[in-house]
Order: sequence, then structure tokens, then C-alpha cells
Amino acid sequence: MKYGKQVQRCTSEGVFFSLNLKESTDAVATGVLFPVLFLLALLCFSTAAFGQISPGPLSKPHHDLDGPTGCTQCHAVSAGSPNFRCLECHRDIATRIQQRRGLHASYLPAGSPSSSCIRCHSEHNGEEFQIVKWNPTPGAFDHTKTGFVLDGKHAGLTCKNCHNIQKMPPAERASLFVKDFNRTWLGLSKSCTSCHEDKHKGQLGSNCLQCHNTTDWTKTTQFDHSKTRYPLTGAHLQVSCQACHKPGPDGQPQYAGIKFAGCNDCHRDPHKGEFKDRSCESCHNTVDWRKTGFIRGFDHSKTQFPLLGKHRDVSCVACHKSGDFKAVLAFQVCADCHKTDDPHAGQFATRKDGGKCETCHTVEGWKPSTFTVAAHDSTNFPLREKHALVECGKCHIPAGRNTIYKVKFSRCNDCHKDIHNTQFAGAPYLNRCEQCHSETTFKPSTFTIARHQKINFTLTGSHIAVPCIDCHKPLAGSTTVLYHFPGMSCTTCHEDPHHGEFAARIAKVNAAGKPGGCESCHSTKAWNDLAGFDHATTSFPLLGTHRAVACIDCHKPPNLEQTMLHVSFKEAPSQCEDCHENPHGDQFAKSGQKTLCADCHGNTKWKPSLFDHEKTAFSLKGAHENVACGDCHTLVKEENGKKVLYYKPTPTACASCHGGDMKGSGKGKP
Repeated sequence: MKYGKQVQRCTSEGVFFSLNLKESTDAVATGVLFPVLFLLALLCFSTAAFGQISPGPLSKPHHDLDGPTGCTQCHAVSAGSPNFRCLECHRDIATRIQQRRGLHASYLPAGSPSSSCIRCHSEHNGEEFQIVKWNPTPGAFDHTKTGFVLDGKHAGLTCKNCHNIQKMPPAERASLFVKDFNRTWLGLSKSCTSCHEDKHKGQLGSNCLQCHNTTDWTKTTQFDHSKTRYPLTGAHLQVSCQACHKPGPDGQPQYAGIKFAGCNDCHRDPHKGEFKDRSCESCHNTVDWRKTGFIRGFDHSKTQFPLLGKHRDVSCVACHKSGDFKAVLAFQVCADCHKTDDPHAGQFATRKDGGKCETCHTVEGWKPSTFTVAAHDSTNFPLREKHALVECGKCHIPAGRNTIYKVKFSRCNDCHKDIHNTQFAGAPYLNRCEQCHSETTFKPSTFTIARHQKINFTLTGSHIAVPCIDCHKPLAGSTTVLYHFPGMSCTTCHEDPHHGEFAARIAKVNAAGKPGGCESCHSTKAWNDLAGFDHATTSFPLLGTHRAVACIDCHKPPNLEQTMLHVSFKEAPSQCEDCHENPHGDQFAKSGQKTLCADCHGNTKWKPSLFDHEKTAFSLKGAHENVACGDCHTLVKEENGKKVLYYKPTPTACASCHGGDMKGSGKGKP
């Protein structure tokens, strides 16, 4: 069965409906098509009150409105644009939109029609369609849209922590049309006391936020006491709330009804009624109880000792101890008052100014001292370079009255530790650090290569390029850098790679008055520079091609991974067969000894051989003189997997080489 044309018509609400008609001649023949078309026409062109066709089933919340009789509950009859009646049922929402409070008021202006609702809540999409998309997970919903910001401790609460019947004020519950309070998010008040207990029992009104915040209830930084009938001034600002607002009869702090007309309402009268005719404020204030009106009215600057700097904070009785303000006090120098408080213990008493404190200090503050680096130039130790950056306490170590200001300074070691551990205590240095260091910087030393050339170890060759620290470094187990070495031989710094193998030779060279030690063979120019070594003085002089052979080709290390540092030179081979492979096997060895290669070969080159055939039983005179050795010596044997040409026995009879036919001019063929 095929589906063809689709008939579409529009209802009076502007909702399209459609019907797929079977395109079949059988349907026409049986008379089915015409009744269907008639029904469609009847539905489409009937009156608006009875002809609306639902475009789909309603969602579950509106399921009780299904059926043709329920349409007008939501759809208002209109010949114009579609009109809806959402807010006629949802009167709680309509009221809040009109009052401009709550979530919907943030989306819709006051007086919005119900048709505005369908922008967010559409219908006729099926029973399972969520007409309200709602995610109650904390943080998923923007609560600021409701007009109540969730901040501080409120931010971590779940919706049901607040949206429940226990938190709904009775007045709010009574105003709701919805009576199933477990199915609504409405009914809450912004008042703190709707959720929280009023600890003050109404003493301070209902606006908790004038003192508290949502982050920490105990911190009342928002409260401004200056706006009350008793503004806090002076020392009262430092008094804790509990000191005045003590628990009342109910055990809760009392905030209303506290007496504060006079000081005696809170404070005890220290004068025991002696000044009944005067109020406390006539002499005292809240800033400092001890500073009376008399003190405020007295101008000390008109005396011979104006109070300046820190002296302004000193109490009267600290100087006028007897209470007799007419008694004359000594004040010409600081020590007149601070006699027992000289922190320098008289170290500056013999100074030209008599050790006056004001030379280095002011009444504005004892510290910091006004004795500057420039002032230090007037002493026997002017501060230069790095010394000018050193804190006073580094040299004048703070120890209260025992702090020493007249310190020893004639030598660097008076202040600085001898890091060389007395290596330069003797002549000519005598621990005078300034001979190698300066006040600008301790490193690098001023001891140059040019100065090094004047001591008993002259730097030559590669030694000139060696950093100081490569030679002058701490010995094992010590932290002191070594500058005076126990000896000046190469092995003092360098490891003897020959393990004492040449000790006897070095001693012999020294005995002859020549430079001994490593330098008898090596030089400081380069370690592999062996110009000082003469191989002719050994038992194996280098002759011929041996002169071009690298040392390691004869003096080989024990294995391929090692270098010349592991070679034993005394164990070097001296026979030809020790280095060279014997191509002749053992055919020329005499009485079990090694082959004497030198009988036939020289060290200039291996070929041609020096062998004299005339000393054998077969002379090569005549034509034989030009015959190649291999033409006669043809006997080949295999030894140790290699073919070796044997020279003995070789036939000497003519027929052995030339055969029976002697007419040929050459070798002859049989």
C-alpha cells in the first residue's frame, strides 16, 4: 500500500493537522475516500467553538483537560491571533508577576498576557513531554532570577532545605491558591527569621542583614554603632560587645533598655563621690582616661622642655614622679632621664660630644639610628664597597646592653673566618687577605697568572688554561681548599696511569741532572706529546716502518674497551711473531724456537725478502734468477684453517719442473 497526497488544513487556533490518504483506486471504488474528505471539510469549516482539533495529547500535568470539552479551559475563543488563559489558572504566578517578585517576574513585565507563557512552556507535545524543564541540583539554577541571591552559607544548600512547608510563613501559605505545599516552590519569605531563629527576640527589628551576613553569622561588621543613640568613640571602640550587652533575665544578650546616660552607669567612680558636682566628661574623655582636661589644657611647649616625638606619649608621672610639678627637673642631656637605660653601657662616654644620644638618635624614634655610612667615615674604619652594604648588626652583633660597638678591625680575620685554615699565616702573606682579595668582591681573587709565575710552580702549556679550582680544591674529607701542596710533582695532582712502572727510570733521569717525573717523557703542552721520550734508550729501538706505528698498536691494553692508561709498557712484545702473524707456519722455526723473521725480512718493508738463495743447495744463476718464487715453490698445506706455502721440500731436478721435454725455452710442459 503506498501513501501519497497529504491533506493539510488549519484550525481556528492556527494549529495544523494532516491526514495521509491512501492513493488507491480500490479506495475510490469502495467509496472510502469521499466520506473521509467530507469529514475533513466538516471539521475545517465548522464554527470555532466546536471545530478545533487537538494537535496532540497534553502533558501529564494538564492531562485532566484532555478531550474536546477542555479546550476552552486554556484557549480563549478568538477570531484573531491565538489567545491563552494560562494565568487564569496559575493565579499564584500571575500575582507575583503583577507584584514584580519571584522568578517569573524577572522574565515577564507586569500585565503580560498568557500568550507569553508558551515561549517557555509549550503543550500538545505528548504525555511524557516536560512542560517545565527544571534541574534542582545546587548550582544548576540561577537563583538570582528569583530576586533572592544565594551567597555565603546559602550557596551550598539544596532546594528542599528551604523550599518546604516548615519554612513557609503562615501568611504566605494563606495567600497561595495551591494548597498542596509539597508541590510548589512558592510560599517563602525573604525575611531571615522565616528560616532562622531570632536570637534577639525582636529587640533589633526584623532586618538581620543590618548587622549580619550570610558568610559568617558571628561577624557583625555591617553593624554601625554610630547610627544608634550611643555612638562609640575613643577606647569604647575596642570594647567587646559582650562587655556591655550582657545576658538579661532570659539568658540572651540584652541590646535594648541598657542605661548609658552617665559614665557611672557602666564604670565605677574611682573618686568615691569626691567630685559629685562635676561630670566625668569635664576632666576625662573616651580616648584616654588618664589624660584629663587639665593635661589637655596645659601647653608643655611653653616650658623649657617642649614635648616632641615619643616624649608626647610619656605619662606625666613618668617624669614628675613625686607629683610635684613645680620641682625643677634636669633635662639638658638624655642621660639626665635615661641614666639607667644607656643601651651602650658607656661605650661612647669618652667621645668628643660626651656620648650624646642625639648624635645618633632622635625623639621621633630610637630606631633606626641616624648614624649613616657617611658618618662612619669619621671613624677609624670607613665603610667601602661591600662593607657599605653590610647591616650594622652583622658587625655590631645585637646583645642588648652588651652590644659591642668598638670592635677590632685591624685585620680581616678580626671579623672574617680564615677560610684558608692558616695556609697563608706565614711569610710573606701573614694572613693579609687584602693581598689577594678586595672590598669590592671576595671572588674572583686578585691573584693573577702573572703572580703565579713568580712562585715555585710556574704555569706553562696547558696548565695556563686550567681553572684555579681544578687544582685548588678540598682534599677528601675536608672542606678547606688546598693551596700549599705537599709536593710539586705531577702525581700530586694527576693519577699515575703507569702505576709506578717507570719509577726506576725517573730516578735514573733525576740522577743524571735532567728533569725527572712525568716530564721526562711528557710535557705540559699536551699529554700525548712524548717528545721527551727516546725509544732508542730501550731494548727495542724503533727502526724503519716501526717509527710510524702508533704506540697503542704495540702497547695494547688488556681489552678493546680500555685505553693506553691501562697498558703495561714493560710487557710489550719484542719478537716479530708477537705482533705479526707468521704466514709461513712453523716451517722456519729452529729447534722449537720462534721463527727468526729478520733472517729474511727487514723492518723497512716486508717485501722483497732479503733471503739469499745462493746459500742454499740450489743456486739461481742464469735464467732461474728471473723466475718467480711461486713458480717453483708450489707446495701448499692447510694449517689452522689457513693455507700456507711450503718452501721445503722443493724438487731440484730439472725434470721436476720442466718435464721430459727440455726443448722449450721456459718451464716446459710434459
